[in-house]
Amino acid sequence: MDAIQQHMIDSYRAAQHGELPPPLPGRHDWAVVRDVRDRRRFDAVVAGLPARRRWRTALRGLFTHGHGHRLTPPDGPAPPDSSTPPGGSGPSGV
Repeated sequence: MDAIQQHMIDSYRAAQHGELPPPLPGRHDWAVVRDVRDRRRFDAVVAGLPARRRWRTALRGLFTHGHGHRLTPPDGPAPPDSSTPPGGSGPSGV
């Protein structure tokens, strides 16, 4: 039985008892997601952790150190500047 069939049965039973029908399936899904997020933030504050730590911030914290500096320098020399051709000062090479 899927959600729509269950909703139809619950609506029929509510009508038989003179009660309000239940809400449509999926109507309050985003409200539940927001409530779960708020609860996690509350639990973080109670535990003494930052309440608003996003995934991107957490990943950045794994790969950077201090004020946005990398933990290790990039491997190898820096790539050459492609604005001037090698051996010349301009496009004609003169």
